[in-house]
Amino acid sequence: MGPEGLDTAESSRRLAERGPNRLELSAGRSTWEILRDQFSNVMLIMLLAVAAVSAAVSIHQKEFPKDAIAILVIVVLNGLLGYLQESKAQQALLALRDMAQPLVQVRRDGTWQRISSEHLVPGDLIRLEAGDRVPADARLLEEADLGLREAALTGEAEAVFKKSDLVLENTTPVLERKNCLFQGTEVVRGRGVALVTATGMATELGQIAELINTAGGESTPLQQRLDGLANVLVVSALALVAVVVALGLLLGQDPLNLLEVALSMAVAIVPEGLPAVITVTLAIGTQRMVRRAALIRRLPAVEGLGSVTVICSDKTGTLTQNRQVVQELRVGTERLAVTGQGYDPAGTITASSLESPPGARPGSVEGASTLLLQAGVLCSDAEHRQLADGSWEILGDPTEGALSVVALKAGIDDFELRSHFRRAAEIPFSSERQLMAVWIEDPNHALQAPLGSSASGSPSLLISKGAPEVIIGLCDRWIDGQGVVAMGGPQQQWWLEQARQLAGSGLRVLAFACAPHHSSPDEPLEGQVLLGLMAQLDPARPEVAKAVATCRQAGIRPVMITGDHPLTARAIGSAIGLTDEQGEVILGRELEAMEEPALKEAVARCNVYARVAPEQKLRIVKALQSNGQVVAMTGDGVNDAPALKQAHIGVAMGITGTEVSKEAADMVLLDDNFATIVSAVEEGRLVYANIRRFVKYILGSNVGELITIASAPLLGLTGVPLTPLQILWMNLVTDGVPALALALEPGEAGLMERAPAEPGESIFARGIGSYILRIGVVFAVIVIALMLYASVHSRDHWKTMVFTTLCLAQMGHALSARSDLPLIQVPPFSNPWLLWAVVLTSGLQLLLLYVPALAKFFGTQPLSGHELMICVAFSLLFFLYLELEKIWRQWRRGLHADA
Repeated sequence: MGPEGLDTAESSRRLAERGPNRLELSAGRSTWEILRDQFSNVMLIMLLAVAAVSAAVSIHQKEFPKDAIAILVIVVLNGLLGYLQESKAQQALLALRDMAQPLVQVRRDGTWQRISSEHLVPGDLIRLEAGDRVPADARLLEEADLGLREAALTGEAEAVFKKSDLVLENTTPVLERKNCLFQGTEVVRGRGVALVTATGMATELGQIAELINTAGGESTPLQQRLDGLANVLVVSALALVAVVVALGLLLGQDPLNLLEVALSMAVAIVPEGLPAVITVTLAIGTQRMVRRAALIRRLPAVEGLGSVTVICSDKTGTLTQNRQVVQELRVGTERLAVTGQGYDPAGTITASSLESPPGARPGSVEGASTLLLQAGVLCSDAEHRQLADGSWEILGDPTEGALSVVALKAGIDDFELRSHFRRAAEIPFSSERQLMAVWIEDPNHALQAPLGSSASGSPSLLISKGAPEVIIGLCDRWIDGQGVVAMGGPQQQWWLEQARQLAGSGLRVLAFACAPHHSSPDEPLEGQVLLGLMAQLDPARPEVAKAVATCRQAGIRPVMITGDHPLTARAIGSAIGLTDEQGEVILGRELEAMEEPALKEAVARCNVYARVAPEQKLRIVKALQSNGQVVAMTGDGVNDAPALKQAHIGVAMGITGTEVSKEAADMVLLDDNFATIVSAVEEGRLVYANIRRFVKYILGSNVGELITIASAPLLGLTGVPLTPLQILWMNLVTDGVPALALALEPGEAGLMERAPAEPGESIFARGIGSYILRIGVVFAVIVIALMLYASVHSRDHWKTMVFTTLCLAQMGHALSARSDLPLIQVPPFSNPWLLWAVVLTSGLQLLLLYVPALAKFFGTQPLSGHELMICVAFSLLFFLYLELEKIWRQWRRGLHADA
């Protein structure tokens, strides 16, 4: 390939060989596969089998199969509910592909022409200008002040300047390849010509697409717990059914009657209303999180947040403000500390002394610090302005904007200053020179006054800014306590040491110098007067340190993963409490060299990672997961998408985040703030606490129903106490409506002072399993006692009395399930929804008894007042037991505490 570019024949051959320059999408699951998977749930399969047998029994008895139809309706509704949650197709790769530019300038057959970027092939020559998006990976051949924003790949917003004459090792990390261009990045200034080296899936962006294709998409703890719950319930139900049927046959019961009992038991054990209640609970949690600036894209993530044990966060914009702020100035032999937040000009500048270099007079001459601040404004192009709402913004480069902000803190307005001192000429910043220089007209010497006699008669002032080693090297004078003095070797080394100290603290350092009597850019830039240093940092958000402390208190480990410099990463990590000033920082290249065992050990101890590439973020997440952690991962760039998808909870940035990262994530932070994640975790813990609350309520009731039904044939009673239709009514209405109200229970104190749920913890852990069994047995004993009484004294109505007692007793159970504390210690109206749910459900139960059409459909008989009061009395007995047990347990805990 020569300077004329490829010819048409060769480019066509390569296109056929390599394929088009586009990202290949994974097929994903089809709509049919998603729908089919919903009905592979073991509980729904059991209900389908029950429906089939129930229909056969009804047809055999020449009855309308209403039980079977009702079961089928519930199965279909549950399946559709799951389908609607999962059917939204994965859009991350589509968003990734959209980052390709449709047209590109390419040299073919000796001429520059515009073609579709899909037709690019390795070996093509492409030309890029400011505003273009890079269409493929390429090696830079020519450039003129070429700067690119590579935030989509690296996560860092700072422009990266490229050099065509650099020759780098093959092992140079992607983040440091200053002679290469990468697909999907943006040209922000300058122009260049490059040779295409990779297209399509062979590009760095394509490798990220491949990572997204293969990233696991871990199921949330809730999904795992519900799968375990289903297996336990089905196995338990089938075992109990087998025992009851076997004993019934031994006792001489009618096989058809036993079959009906078995069907009712199978329906009773399945909490048909639980999926709907959980979905609504998660949706309620979603609404609460939106009010706290967290948008949930996938419902199970709400509860998953409550189980998080590690939060991996990007630095820029999440832990920090994404706003460069000047922290310190060095002028003369003084340190000037700067306070304030973001772009707000409110703040102070406080001077303190430094140890002077040999031969220098301490302090700085009057006006020297003002000249340094003025130089920062005049040798930059960014503008600082106030918006209508009173907030402040920067137009232009954030690094230059910080210079205008610190000047305004000293009362120097950038607009007013530039209007007084006109720029006559300039040398723009370039990565080769590592400096910017401007010539400012100053005929009245107002600007140059601090320079004293050295500026006498000078009509203009050269001001330069740039890398300290470059600017200091151009200076032969500096300003100390007596004015402009010569700079020898010791003074020059002193200033370089000042710059190293500031950089060692993670600060970005700029040096400033000036030269009177310097007429134009045509003259050499040597012989300047050093004005001083300005050190700036993208500071931590003020609320982040508290959020990190809250995480630690809650048993959650925060981790920072950034593409930034390790010194900067350590400085921010130390400021927010992630690590100390000597804390370990692991670099991306060190991660690359680690084998899996070493990596698992490293991620277990280290909280700060720097210079990390996309695939390394994915490795960190996988290693944490293999250590048994529940991981939340934040990110905003394309590079973060694979790790976001792999994490249990992927968290994208709503303001700075790319569409790719948002589509791969489970949650989007509307304010890009780490503290919002902690608020979302708190909401997630409340959701999980409420899920546990209504799971023990629903399943405790179901166990009671199950034992009651199983006891009937064993006690010699003929017929089934509850039909499948009545059980569905209880599971969906008398259980479901109060359970929804329990989901609105406000959080208890100390929610963020507890450790998170153990990874892999069963839904039955921490006493829930024993509660369900214990309360279920007590519930069943009370109802069986009522059943035996009613079978003797109300032979025609005993089934309806059992049905009614079970429903009314569950109302008391719902009230008691609000808290582990006795209800006399709980504010009675803190959850008014539950009170209304109890009243509504009790009223609906009475309608089933006394409205003829409903009574006929559900197979109930109207009870007399005396019979109804007996049902109420037995129901109250259950409620009384629940409250007395809580009082007894509280008393026991008090005894142990005293001991």
